[in-house]
Amino acid sequence: MTARTRLLDPAVGRAMSALSAAAKQGLGDPALAELVVIRASQLNHCAFCLDMHLAIAREYGVNDQQLDLLAAWEEAGDVFDERERAALALTEAVTVLTGGFVPDEVYERAAKHFDEAGLAHLIGLVVAINNWNRVMVGRRIPPGGYTP
Repeated sequence: MTARTRLLDPAVGRAMSALSAAAKQGLGDPALAELVVIRASQLNHCAFCLDMHLAIAREYGVNDQQLDLLAAWEEAGDVFDERERAALALTEAVTVLTGGFVPDEVYERAAKHFDEAGLAHLIGLVVAINNWNRVMVGRRIPPGGYTP
């Protein structure tokens, strides 16, 4: 087994997978979950995660227009509904903590569309994908390894 084959200690990998699965399940909207993880992966430049989650998004029926315009979701007009836009804004704020915190207006916007449990699962999902992005980018894992 090479150093790159073993990405993480098995217990750590299981824990990260469990966090991802629990957050996605708790969010209750697999298509939205994939939009969130794709957007975070775009911001983190994780080709492996983009390749994998774009395929999964298509399996869940996310339309091509949303996938094509996700990087420019703020300018995409009505391609994304208000709930999706609130989730994407929160995803970006949690992923890119340039101000050291999530702006109040971003959090409040999300809170209009998600209850406390939904917000907890959404933030948990963003945290989980950011962890995976850092593992895959840090280990320089190329795209192409995901098989549905």
